[in-house]
Amino acid sequence: MFSPGSENMVPLRCLYSYLHPLRSQGAMKSPATTPSIMRWGCQAQLHFAQALAVCSNPVVKELSLTPGEEKDPAWLEETDKKYKKCPPDAAQEALQVALDAGYRHFDCAYFYQNEATIGAAFEKMLGEGRLKRDELYVVSKLWNSFHAPQDVKPAFLKSLTMLKLDYLDLYLMHSPMGFLNINEELMPQKDGLLLQSDVDYVDTWRAMEKLVDEGLVKSVGVSNFNISQLERLLSVCRIKPAANQVELHPYLTQPKLVEYCRSKGIVLIAYSPFGCPAMPRPTGKNSPVPLLENPTVNEIAQKHGKTSAQVLIRFHLQRGIATIPKSITPSHIVENAEVYDFQLTHKEIQTLEGLNCNTRFIKWKLMGMDTHKHFPFGDQ
Repeated sequence: MFSPGSENMVPLRCLYSYLHPLRSQGAMKSPATTPSIMRWGCQAQLHFAQALAVCSNPVVKELSLTPGEEKDPAWLEETDKKYKKCPPDAAQEALQVALDAGYRHFDCAYFYQNEATIGAAFEKMLGEGRLKRDELYVVSKLWNSFHAPQDVKPAFLKSLTMLKLDYLDLYLMHSPMGFLNINEELMPQKDGLLLQSDVDYVDTWRAMEKLVDEGLVKSVGVSNFNISQLERLLSVCRIKPAANQVELHPYLTQPKLVEYCRSKGIVLIAYSPFGCPAMPRPTGKNSPVPLLENPTVNEIAQKHGKTSAQVLIRFHLQRGIATIPKSITPSHIVENAEVYDFQLTHKEIQTLEGLNCNTRFIKWKLMGMDTHKHFPFGDQ
């Protein structure tokens, strides 16, 4: 626990610390000699929780049932195969590899249904004395079913307990859309449609602000919010959102949102920076090639002697955007951290930005979700 307003409060700019060249062989400067703004982050970052979540999340098949190719049995079989459950031992190994490689920011969420596994790994590492709590930056998210103000704190405490921590560094509202809380179901539905809640995300936010007041979390933020929703929240909030986590990659650059968040001092965190390579490939007539196989990305990678994944991570970092690549493969975890020994040129950044085709890989228009009054992607 900590006291709100104390020196332990996470600086708003904490997530930008990934740009800092302190990292060397996975090591970090001592907390005693590192400025506080640098201590609350890491020179590389791992979307560890999501990597495990898509393996263990029980609603993946439901989320895949959208009109068209997703109803094809072969597509569903491929989806199930790619999202097979990840054993806890593999999760613990991935966490150990990540920590050894210098990762300190771990992005979790109640929806991923694996926080207990992550928490067991944290407890082991902290218990062995190999790591101090203040060297970690742990994030979780409030799921849509718990938007009612009275549900916010219990949901938070449930995540905190599973993660076996006594505070979180950042707590995000997973989306502006609320669902009905029916026995804590993740995706409550009737006749194939999600049961939507009319709770205003502003009221949800006010309940999240109280978590900061009580010393349970250092910072609060949002995820999947559009500009108008951010503007509305900023006009009434007492505590400004520290971050907005959204899908970002060269196929979905969202320049207006990037500029808006930059102008308001809101850190942007890019999820799915590789364009969800684990998801079955879209087969529509105008569907782009997988981002990691894009010839332009590959050409830039070859020029720098790097992988396409490393180029895509570097693309975000040089634009001042935190990025959370996901992997439980040890070699990929290490590889994703080795992005501080090269620079993309201005022309290369522009070339990658030129790949934008407004392609969103995470499915949102399903089960009637796009009829929600707070659906954030109505303009796409």
